[in-house]
Amino acid sequence: MSFSILASAADSAGTPAWAMLAYLVAGVFFILALRGLSSPASSRAGNRYGMVGMLLAVVTTLVTHDIANIAEIGIAMFLGGIIGITVARKIAMTAMPELVAGFHSLVGLAAVVVGLAAWLDPQSFGITDSAGQIFMVSRIELGLGIAIGAITFSGSVIAFLKLSGRMSGNPILLPMRHVINLGTLAAILGLIAAYAVSGAGGAGEGQLIIYVTVLAFIIGFLLIIPIGGADMPVVVSMLNSYSGWAAAAMGFTLGNSAMIITGALVGSSGAILSYIMCRAMNRSFISVIAGGFGADDSAGGGEAREARPYKQGSADDAAFMLEQAEKVIIIPGYGMAVAQAQHVLREMADLLKEKGVDVKYAIHPVAGRMPGHMNVLLAEANVPYDEVFELEDINSEFAQADVAFIIGANDVVNPAAKTDKSSPIYGMPVFDVDKAKQVFFIKRSMGGVGYAGVDNDVFYMDQTMMLLSDAKKMVEEINKALD
Repeated sequence: MSFSILASAADSAGTPAWAMLAYLVAGVFFILALRGLSSPASSRAGNRYGMVGMLLAVVTTLVTHDIANIAEIGIAMFLGGIIGITVARKIAMTAMPELVAGFHSLVGLAAVVVGLAAWLDPQSFGITDSAGQIFMVSRIELGLGIAIGAITFSGSVIAFLKLSGRMSGNPILLPMRHVINLGTLAAILGLIAAYAVSGAGGAGEGQLIIYVTVLAFIIGFLLIIPIGGADMPVVVSMLNSYSGWAAAAMGFTLGNSAMIITGALVGSSGAILSYIMCRAMNRSFISVIAGGFGADDSAGGGEAREARPYKQGSADDAAFMLEQAEKVIIIPGYGMAVAQAQHVLREMADLLKEKGVDVKYAIHPVAGRMPGHMNVLLAEANVPYDEVFELEDINSEFAQADVAFIIGANDVVNPAAKTDKSSPIYGMPVFDVDKAKQVFFIKRSMGGVGYAGVDNDVFYMDQTMMLLSDAKKMVEEINKALD
C-alpha cells in the first residue's frame, strides 16, 4: 500500500519509484548523521552515516538526471574534488572557522546561480505550464531560493572577512540599521510576491527578480557587519541554517527530493543549534535573524586602556602550584588553537592526574570561532570525553577549584559580561574563574585583548598569575617542570 502511494507520487513527479526510495534511505542516513554528531563520542560514526547518505543521494541523482550532460557533471565534480582535497590538506585548524564561512558562501552562490538559470530557461527545468509560463509556486520557490542564497553568500563573505582578520571584529554599527534591515526584508518579500503574480515575459518581470537578487545581496551584508567578534560562532551556525534553506528551496525548483530533505535537515538543525547557543549566551534568537545582536550603540570595545599592575609568573611557578592542587579546571580558547597547544595541554593534564590532581576541561558555547571548535581540538588530542564539560555543568565548581588554568581564552572569562552594560559582550554568560583560589592566564602579551576588543579585569586580580608566552611553548615548559 505505502509503496504504491510512493510509486504514484514518483510517477507524477517524473522520478522513478526506486529513486524516491533511495532518497528516503539517504534521508534516514542524514538523520543518523545528525544524531551521531550530537556527541563527540559518536561523531565519527555520524560522519560515516553522512558520507554514505550523500554518496547514495549523489549516485541516484546522476543516474536519474536529465538536464546536464554526464560528462560535464563529471568534469565539474573532478575539478571541485581536486579543489576540495587541496584546501582540506593545506588548511590549518585555526583557519577552519573562516573556511566554513567560505563554504557557506559557495552554497548560497550556487543557490543563486541555479535559481537564475531556472528563471532564464524554465522549460529545461520543467517548471512551465502549457503556455510556457512559470508556475506560480515555482516563482515563489525561485524568489525565496535566490533571496536566501544571496543573503547566505554576502553574509558569509562578511563572516569570512571578520573571522580571517581581514575586517575588524568590532561591531560596525550603521545609523537606523534596524529600520533599514526590516525595510529591505519587507521590500524583498514584496518583490517576490509581485513576481509570483506577474505575467509571463516582459521587462518588468525580469526587473523584479533582479531587484530581489540585488537587495538580498545587500541585506546579507547589512545583517552581519553589526555583529561583534564574541557572537561570531552563532553567526556561523545561523549562516549554516540559511544555506540549508537555500538548498531546500532549490530542491523544489529542481524537483530533487534529496536536496529538499538535506536542505531541510541542515536548515532546521542549524536553526536549533543557533537557538541553543543564543540561550547559552543570553541573546535573543529574533535578534540573530534581524542582525546586530550583541552590539549596542554605546559599546566601547577597542578603546584605549590604562596601564594597570599585574603579577607575572614563570613555568616553574605554575608547575609548583599545579602539582600542589587538588582540583584544576582548564579553560581553552582560540589562543590554544593558534598555538596548536592541545596535545601538550593533554600531556600536562596526564602528568597532573598521575600526581593525583583532579583535572577537568571547561568549554564555553562560543569558545573559538565556530560551534564546537574547542571540542574538535581536544578530541584531536585524545582528551577523554568524560573530562570535558559545558559551561552550565561546571561553572559552579570554580568555587571549589584550586586552579583555573586559562589558555588562550579571554572573552569567555571576562567579568565585564556581567557588570559593564556598555560592553559588547554584556549579558553573555562567562566562567566564574574569579572564584578559584588561583588563576593562571596564558596569553602572548598584555597588549592584546580578546576578539571582542575588551580589556579583562581577571588579568589584574590578586590571585591571577599572568604567564606571558606562546601557549604551546609555555605548556611545554610547565610539563618539563612537572616531569
